[in-house]
Amino acid sequence: MIYLQLFLTYLKIGFFGFGGGYAMLSLIQNEIVVKHSWITATQLQDIVAVSQMTPGPIAINSATYVGYSVTGDVWGSIIATFAVSLPPLTLMMMIAHFYMKLYSNQFVKGIVSWLKPMTVGLIGSAALMFANGQTFIDWKSFVIFGVCAVATWFRFNTIYLIILSAIAGIFLYL
Repeated sequence: MIYLQLFLTYLKIGFFGFGGGYAMLSLIQNEIVVKHSWITATQLQDIVAVSQMTPGPIAINSATYVGYSVTGDVWGSIIATFAVSLPPLTLMMMIAHFYMKLYSNQFVKGIVSWLKPMTVGLIGSAALMFANGQTFIDWKSFVIFGVCAVATWFRFNTIYLIILSAIAGIFLYL
């Protein structure tokens, strides 16, 4: 039964986790920590930290870890990882096919323009999820995030934002 729960939970995360790894964190946290209590919030923070040092998306890394932790065997990891990977691959193939046919349509352009700020909001939600007295996120992190959000609005180069954020982080936290 746990294998089916893992499969269905990570299938849902795969289907509804738009915007990439950080945007998916709120959904992963709600499903894995709150709803099923398979891991703690601290363990999820550890998964995010480890995901930064290992190859692969956060959803797949969390699926691997949670699947193994919950079932105690490799099959749990395989099932959860497969489930979270299947929807994005299928959806991307379908979206790419239809987008290439409809990319000049005004309604498609409108939908895409709405998805961009929603993704930023989901990433901001992930940052707020980790904002508590025990984590590394503090007012300095929010200032860096706010400056980057405003700079992004004015189409500042993303590469430069990453470099400047790293430099700001070094000066603010060392």
